[in-house]
Formats: sequence, structure tokens, C-alpha cells
Amino acid sequence: MTMKTINTCGTEKYSPLIPAMIAISESAPGESLEIVMDAPEAFNDLKEYLAEQGIGFREIYDGERMTLQFTMK
Repeated sequence: MTMKTINTCGTEKYSPLIPAMIAISESAPGESLEIVMDAPEAFNDLKEYLAEQGIGFREIYDGERMTLQFTMK
């Protein structure tokens, strides 16, 4: 199964959480997502949300870019 990538880097007009949450809400159980962010506050909020939902995730740090990879329940 392929991983769907949502890149929110450079988002300035609205929170990078908006496209991330839309992708999460539209995903089917078992679908793998990769959310790429450059906003530390939004990244931490998304990690907290996933933890509250019981969704395990992988964190990847590459300079200013932060990535969360996970599979929907």
C-alpha cells in the first residue's frame, strides 16, 4: 500500500493543521499518511492529537522539516 503525503510547509494563510486534519478525516482505516510540516507548534499539536486517538506514529526530523508517518485505525 502506498503512503499519502501531505506537505504543509510554507503554509501562512491558515494553520498547517487544517490540511493535515482534512487528510486524516478523509482517510480510510489502514491508509498510511505522511504529514510534512515546518511549524513546530502545529507539529506538536498533531502529535498530541494522534496520541490521544491511540494512533502510533514515526517522527522524522530534517532541518526545518518535521514529518509524521502513521497508519489510520
